[in-house]
Amino acid sequence: MESRGIDALEMQEVPRFSGPFRTISLPVDAWSFFAVILALFVLLPIMSIIWIAMFPTENIWPHLAATVLPRYLSNSLLLMTAVAAITGVVGTVTAWLVVMRSFPGRAVLEWALLLPLAMPGYIAAYALVDFWEFAGPAQTFLRSLFGWESAADYWFPNVRSRGGAILVLSLSLYPYVYLLARSAFRDQSAGVLEVARTLGCGSFGSFLRVGLPLARPAILGGMAIAMMETLNEFGAVEYFAVQTLTTGIFTTWLESSNAGGAAQIASLILVIVVVLVLVEKSSRRRIRFHQESRRQSGTVGEPLSGPSALAAVVACSAPVVLGFLMPFAIVLSHAIDNAHLWFLASLWSSVWTTFWVAIFAGIFTVSAGVIMIYGIRLSRSPVISALAPVTTIGYAAPGVVLGLGILIPVAAFDHVLADSILFLTGFEIGLLLTGSGAAVVMACSIRFFALAFSTTDAAFDRLKPSLGHAARSLGKSPAATLARVYLPLLRGSLLTAGLLVFVDSAKELPATLLLRPFGFNTLATRTYDFASLEDIGRASPAATMVVLVSLVSVMVIAASSRNSGPATR
Repeated sequence: MESRGIDALEMQEVPRFSGPFRTISLPVDAWSFFAVILALFVLLPIMSIIWIAMFPTENIWPHLAATVLPRYLSNSLLLMTAVAAITGVVGTVTAWLVVMRSFPGRAVLEWALLLPLAMPGYIAAYALVDFWEFAGPAQTFLRSLFGWESAADYWFPNVRSRGGAILVLSLSLYPYVYLLARSAFRDQSAGVLEVARTLGCGSFGSFLRVGLPLARPAILGGMAIAMMETLNEFGAVEYFAVQTLTTGIFTTWLESSNAGGAAQIASLILVIVVVLVLVEKSSRRRIRFHQESRRQSGTVGEPLSGPSALAAVVACSAPVVLGFLMPFAIVLSHAIDNAHLWFLASLWSSVWTTFWVAIFAGIFTVSAGVIMIYGIRLSRSPVISALAPVTTIGYAAPGVVLGLGILIPVAAFDHVLADSILFLTGFEIGLLLTGSGAAVVMACSIRFFALAFSTTDAAFDRLKPSLGHAARSLGKSPAATLARVYLPLLRGSLLTAGLLVFVDSAKELPATLLLRPFGFNTLATRTYDFASLEDIGRASPAATMVVLVSLVSVMVIAASSRNSGPATR
């Protein structure tokens, strides 16, 4: 990353010591030092996973490869491929319609298509299975209507299956493709599309031959993000009884108590993630290349009427209804029917735990992002600049991978610390980090560090370098320049980043499940605990609050994408 906002005038003074022979310049830069420490902290889980996988206490890789690993891998790849295909079609078609066509309700549907981002996949799975399963309202109504008495009297698709998992995840993740595709279609020149029409291409032809090829990099980027989120999913795939690489980590670690085997599966996930990240980054480079030579068209969508308008309304409404309105209505109805559950002390204890975990994760992540970006911009070291992009891999890595990478070294550190204090003082302090929930905050901070990093970096880019130059020329230190000049100007962007980290931390499930101490429950884990016992009624208050909190994130994304394009991973 280039140091674009601060040049040599903003470099920290380097201490010099005069000796008998010459003046020695020590390459000491506190800001750069802190940037490196933070980068290594963010990369700690990844390095831990790789180390444990390479040097396991008991190497069960041959056993895994011969037994369960092929099933884990094939299910994961099948889910990822199917979800990518469905999200690609749904996201692309809906984006084309809201940008290039005008039909009743388009203005509402344009932002409503983002709502499934507020519905975590595991909550959608619990709600839709509850509604469509054999004992659910839908099949119960059909049996009463047609006089059927048992499942042998009629055919109904198996809801709790791999196909059900694909459908639920696709409905939750298509907005990633929709956001990027919508931005790409908005940036396409109206003249290019008009030329295609004058050459005889109809509406479908201009989309297929012109619009789609130009937007392909954005669509592929969105599909890669959807595939990464599918790989990260735990609650939904476990509920649908689909064994994936993510569930395999839980099984190998928690049931077989084999950290090395779990780390080896996690390493395989990291390889897949790196491939997907490279695909996504390549797509982004091609997006920038195309947009540099194209102006905003500012076109008004072609009006549709009659059956065409109805088809467009249905095509854009169906994902919103199935991906958000239906599951949220199901969860909300259970929450209303079980109103007494809202007054349980255990529920509000989970609310408090969720709040403090998310707020600490937000504060720490945003602060670390500011320190790292500022340290990079103060330093000329290419090594420090090269570390920066690597730290964003945490957002792509599944939460269960980061959880495992944090749990093992933190637990080892806790035991060494406790044994040392016991030896020196005779006082047993117990496990400070793994027994307090601090590890959960650490996991959320590392997982969502990329949000703070990218937001802070973009905010610094918008500031004029002359502001820092002026402060330094007036004798202000780098710390004073940051506190008195940059932070007041960055306040809005940093609050947005902190809010996004807060929301994502509040609904994080896999890492929290793996790292939480006994009796530690967030709203996400409370929802999972009751839903996994088939008690959707008791899970509904916590699930409702998770969705409502997630809506805040959707509002931020909708506001930011209205003028400047999508807010993506």
